[in-house]
Amino acid sequence: MGERGVSLDHSTIYRWVQSYAPEIERRLRWQWRQPRSTSWRVDETYIKVRGKWAYLYRAVDKFGSTIDFYLSPTRSTAAAKRFLGKTLKGLKHGELPHVINTDKAPTYPAALAELKKQGACPEDTVHRQAKYLNNVVEADHGKLKLLIRPVRGFKTLKTAYATIKGFEVMRALRKAKPGPSTSPATSAARRASSSVPSGSAAVLSRRPSGSSASGSNSKQPDRAASSIAASACPCRQIATEPSRLRQAVQRTNWRVPQSHPVSVRCHRARCLLAPALQAQPP
Repeated sequence: MGERGVSLDHSTIYRWVQSYAPEIERRLRWQWRQPRSTSWRVDETYIKVRGKWAYLYRAVDKFGSTIDFYLSPTRSTAAAKRFLGKTLKGLKHGELPHVINTDKAPTYPAALAELKKQGACPEDTVHRQAKYLNNVVEADHGKLKLLIRPVRGFKTLKTAYATIKGFEVMRALRKAKPGPSTSPATSAARRASSSVPSGSAAVLSRRPSGSSASGSNSKQPDRAASSIAASACPCRQIATEPSRLRQAVQRTNWRVPQSHPVSVRCHRARCLLAPALQAQPP
């Protein structure tokens, strides 16, 4: 706000968070609460409120996507039941869990048994108590604590829950964005790169035209081509044509060592051979 010439007191921002964070969480619940797997990881972490420990129950799927959260002043079977009931409420049939993994806390088996008896939890849901499988949610606790730590403590449970709602929703929306490893284009590129034999990768080294092998240029290390290839890149289309590939390499001032098989894998949209290859006739 200072960049826009607006002067604000920190208490104004505090009131905005307390007013709008719960509303954003309620209105965007259908958008950020989209589990990508029916295998859940459930755990609780500690939040200090006015000098006393409160318990933040959290559930993520096996990919780390946030499913739900609940702040409770106690750690008991009743609190675990309220959290799991809140988490299971409003989910579609295909989003209901088939496995819920927790730690060895004795509150979860009793809570799940009561929910199954009431019909709030599917009867075929398996409760698994394997501590190492909760590493996903344990790591996610740490990332959330990085946001909570600068707050310098909460005074009441209500203000703590409202602030945590804002943190959780913003992080859940950020997780829902497709990253480089989950985008359809990258997935297609990886499938295309897997079709090329792994032993046919060429090692390329950058050398300016007209420079000799001696001097500082000869000391530059070879740069290996990337392992991710795009199926539409011209260098993949001529991976089995040594003569045409070497001509393209010479046009772009690249050198292919004779000891390596002639084939190329390029990084999507960053292939240095692409301009020269496109200029050549097929």
